This record gives sequence, C-alpha cells and structure tokens, in this order.
Amino acid sequence: MQSIEDKIEKAIKSKQRGVLLFTDDFIAYGSSKAIQKALERLTNREVIRRVARGIFVRPISSEYIGEVMPTAEEVARGIAKRDKIKIVPTGSHALNKLGLSTQIPLKLVYLTDGSPREIQIGKRTIKLKKTTPKNLMAKGKISSLAIQALKEVGQKKITEEFEEKIIQLLKKEKQKELEHDIPLAPVWIRKIMQKAL
Repeated sequence: MQSIEDKIEKAIKSKQRGVLLFTDDFIAYGSSKAIQKALERLTNREVIRRVARGIFVRPISSEYIGEVMPTAEEVARGIAKRDKIKIVPTGSHALNKLGLSTQIPLKLVYLTDGSPREIQIGKRTIKLKKTTPKNLMAKGKISSLAIQALKEVGQKKITEEFEEKIIQLLKKEKQKELEHDIPLAPVWIRKIMQKAL
C-alpha cells in the first residue's frame, strides 16, 4: 500500500516544475498532520522546496543558474488564485511595475478583498491589506496601477514630468477599460487620467 508521502510525491511529480504547491492541495490524502509530515519529509529529501509557511515548489532547474524559485509576485498571484481573491499592487510596488521607479521594494503591498496577512518569502514580504470593493473595481492593468502609483506619490509631489509619463502609460490602456476606471479614482487623479483619452 502506498504511503501518504508516496501519493503526495506522485501527485507533485505529475505537475509541471515551478508550480506552487499548497498544503491544502493534498487534503484528499490524509489528515492535515499527516500531510504536513509528508511535505516535511519531501522537503528534507529535496523533492520540493519550502517557499513560505504552507507553500512549496518543485523548482525549475536551469543549467546556468541552478534552481529557479518563484518570485514573491508569483507567490502573491498563486495565493490570490487559490483563495479566489483580488489583489492590486500598491505603493512603491505599483511604481516599480509601471517602470516609474527602479527601486525594487522588499515589501510588496497589495490591496485585497481577502483576509489581511503577511507572508515572508526569504528577504521579501508580501502584505495583503483589506480594502473596500471600490478600490478593486478597476479593470485596466495599467490604469489600476496608475491610480495606486499616483496615490503613493501624492497630489502635492507630482511633477509635470511624472504626470506626462503616467499619461503616456495610460494611452496604452484599452479605451473602454480606461473609461470604466476613471470614475473610480479620486477627483485629482481623475483629472490626470482624463488627459489620456
């Protein structure tokens, strides 16, 4: 008879490398205690790597750089998919994603409709901040980031040059999505966004 560890290992190996694995994925194989034990043993045997509490991966291996672990962003998206929640990057993370800042934040802050929490991934932290549904209603990828980036900089600190960069980025957004997202922004941000239409 196959042990829980064998069953879980077989299930893991049937998935593509690099796919995030959550403890809950193996709920059908036994009690949570038995699953945790099995995952611990598979980690010790180096079949999988622990990314964060309850999150594992069978890393992709590259002949040039060795093991490729998932990025903090991939983990955040994986959690959002698993929990069926929405997440929107905010603050310096939004600025970096838009290419408006070269600083790579160690703390990735996302607004979410899920439960608030912090997840430690190596030196980086993912912070999920509970927010109102209105803050998650933006449809456009660029416009939702632009709203958060402008909020981060603040109305009083925005330079003409920065505003121009935001407008140029917003011009790449689908017009229908931009029109949908403008009314969701604070009044001062709306004025900037309208210039992109």
